[in-house]
Amino acid sequence: MRPALFLCPVLISLLFLLSGLTVISGCNKALCASDVSKCLLQGLCQCRPSEGNCLCCKECMLCLSSLWEECCDCVGMCNPRNYSDSPATSKSTVEELYRPIPSLFRALTEGDAPINMMVVSFPVAEELSHHENLVSFLETLDSQSHKISLPGSSSVHDDALCTVVYFDDCVSIRQCKQYCESMGGSKYRWFHNACYLVSDS
Repeated sequence: MRPALFLCPVLISLLFLLSGLTVISGCNKALCASDVSKCLLQGLCQCRPSEGNCLCCKECMLCLSSLWEECCDCVGMCNPRNYSDSPATSKSTVEELYRPIPSLFRALTEGDAPINMMVVSFPVAEELSHHENLVSFLETLDSQSHKISLPGSSSVHDDALCTVVYFDDCVSIRQCKQYCESMGGSKYRWFHNACYLVSDS
């Protein structure tokens, strides 16, 4: 009789813990069910960005509206949530995201940006060229040579773009990471007064 009394609270605790894990790592059905159902019935969230098909991503984001960050994993548009947040540092936090979805990121950042963000794209070659010029100049000074030659941009990176999304609202580090994961970005940077995400396109 005593082992049964001891085993009962342990089993109840274990069941509670396991049920909590499924709620934490899965879709928030209580919050998302009605909006997700509406968007699915309208056929706006049927594509699969993880398979490279992101034709409907922007329409799905607009349909889910303010619930996009919380509910995109319910329709398979973004990776499931990972709630192991990075601790905030004194100035900023930078983190690479686990599984970026480039097709989702491109679909959401092409054309007109949604109201709460600003999208900026610039050629990677331009940025690399500035870096290469600085390194070359410093190496030249170090070797005490008087002839300075500045290299041109690399043709390998001529077509590559770096796209950065700046969010208008001040958000917590958890929200910043969540926004970036829900858009398929590859890394994010969070400041106490800003959040932005980056992806190569």
